[in-house]
Amino acid sequence: MTRYTTAAEAVRLIRSHSSVFIQGSTSIPEVLVRAMTDRADELTDVTIYSGFGVGRSDAPYCRPEYKETFLVNSLFVANNIRRWLADGYGQSIPAFLGEIPGLFRSGMLPVDTVLLNLSRPNAEGYCSYGVSADLTVSAVEMAHTVIAQINEAMPFSEGDAVIPLSRVAAAVEVNEPLVEVPTAIPTDVELRIGRHIAELIPDGATLQIGVGGIPNAVLGALTDHKHLGLHTEAMTDGVLPLIERGVIDNSQKKVKPGMNVASLALGSRRLYDWMDYCKTLEMRDVAWTNDPFRIRQNPKVMAVNSAVEVDLTGQVCADSVGTRIISGVGGQHDFMYGGALSEGGKTFIAIPSMTEKGQSKIKAMLTPGAGVVTTRHMIQHIVTEYGVAHLQGRNLAQRAKALIAIAHPSAREELERAACERFGYSFLRLK
Repeated sequence: MTRYTTAAEAVRLIRSHSSVFIQGSTSIPEVLVRAMTDRADELTDVTIYSGFGVGRSDAPYCRPEYKETFLVNSLFVANNIRRWLADGYGQSIPAFLGEIPGLFRSGMLPVDTVLLNLSRPNAEGYCSYGVSADLTVSAVEMAHTVIAQINEAMPFSEGDAVIPLSRVAAAVEVNEPLVEVPTAIPTDVELRIGRHIAELIPDGATLQIGVGGIPNAVLGALTDHKHLGLHTEAMTDGVLPLIERGVIDNSQKKVKPGMNVASLALGSRRLYDWMDYCKTLEMRDVAWTNDPFRIRQNPKVMAVNSAVEVDLTGQVCADSVGTRIISGVGGQHDFMYGGALSEGGKTFIAIPSMTEKGQSKIKAMLTPGAGVVTTRHMIQHIVTEYGVAHLQGRNLAQRAKALIAIAHPSAREELERAACERFGYSFLRLK
């Protein structure tokens, strides 16, 4: 039987030497997190698991005086804990996002307590995880204790993202707006990249589109397409115009035909309102959405992802700047692999040719310490505003030539020198 109480009372269920999973996306249960942090003097050695999330500010438990109380083991380096990890107080656990639920279910990462941000219960007594099914489904499945905010602002999503209210040990009623992520307005560079990719996407394709200006540019260039499907990890406002126009109708998908499928959502209140009791949307466990062998069952999967930098052989770094981890692998590998296996599928890494500081994102070698998220063996297309480098089936020297052709003009001479040194005559004969 669920007990409605105050946040301070609810978090008294958390014990020292235990582990706590905190729901993410734009639904971090901040009332409960603050109450847990207020108990810092009473607790010690509490392991915190968190995935992708967008916090309003730095997590309150990420302060030096709490370093022995809360031990942060991040499964994705989100904005609210990034500084804490960079300062060496917390750590990240490398893992493909789609495989993390298996770490919970196997007991390799034991979960004692979960802190949730839930919708109000429906007529059958079920609440919804709303915008964050992703890791939450598996964490709740394995947790001994569930503590939840029952939040009027949380949409009710169908699919895996539901929990009987009776499973909640302690509940706190709140009316706390979800974090809103402004829709990124594509720059001229991003619009050019978007058009290059959209030209390669056929009618009837199944889309996996990420977050930011380039994904929005791709979506904006697809308005004349037909019968597109959506099977993605993260859902944003960018897909709504295509759904409302009927461009995305999911009619040619093999997995959940007729349904939009995602694992988490982040965007505006308009998106959250659209999600509420939406009959054409299923929010699913990320182990389900990101299973490459499920992804491949859909036809013409188009996987569009981004990167921090790419080297001349096609190695992709997407989670770090040198040795500093800034995010996580997320679902890039899952969809790059599943998309490559899909009949008629294509995978893209989309990047501006230059950083905001004027440095080339195509490099002779990755920055020392940079991690490889997508290997050179898996890559198909790299796209900048200067065009598309088709890398699949090409040798290393051919790849270097193709990548130099889409690098920023100011970087090409230096990249050519590096390619000549590295690949010798096999590169020179291509010029």
